[in-house]
Amino acid sequence: MSDHIDADASTDALPKIGAPATRALASIGVTTMSQLPGHTERELLELHGFGPRAIRLLREAGAQFRAE
Repeated sequence: MSDHIDADASTDALPKIGAPATRALASIGVTTMSQLPGHTERELLELHGFGPRAIRLLREAGAQFRAE
C-alpha cells in the first residue's frame, strides 16, 4: 500500500522549477501541485525568487491557479 501512496505523492510533486522558486513556494506553504489552485499567478509572482519562468514551468506540468 505504501507504493500506492508514493506514486500519488510523486504525481503531486512540484516539477523542477529552480531552488529559489521552490523555496518561495515553500515559504507560503505550497509544496505540492494540488496546493497551487489556492493562489493566483499574481500572488506567486510577488514572491521573492519566483518569476515568469516558474509560472511557465508549472503550467507546462499541468498546474492550475486561482482566477485573478
